[in-house]
Amino acid sequence: MIAWKRAALLGFTSWLIPFGISFLIFPLKKSNAPLFETLMTLVVLITAGVLFQLYFRGRAVSIHEALLVGVMWFVVNLVLDYPMFAFGPMKMQVWAYYSEIGLNYLTFPAFGFWASRLARQ
Repeated sequence: MIAWKRAALLGFTSWLIPFGISFLIFPLKKSNAPLFETLMTLVVLITAGVLFQLYFRGRAVSIHEALLVGVMWFVVNLVLDYPMFAFGPMKMQVWAYYSEIGLNYLTFPAFGFWASRLARQ
């Protein structure tokens, strides 16, 4: 059974942490864009690991639940992120947003699924 309040709070956190860190290292995007992208991928991956550990703390790990929570976090990130990039100062086209940023959030369901399989072994 999904702990909805915990999942929602951690879903917001899964967006807030990478968003906050991206502001701190954004100047790097102009001087070394590949390094910026790599660092942001690592930030999302580490965030996923920490948040899944917090989500399942004191609970049995379920593959189905981890996948559903990861999908929820993916959707939360897109809902919170896309309007800022589409209508904010960056004014990115849909295809540009998803190719540069949006698909990176698939880390959450992928990490949840594979980490929970590993934990169940």
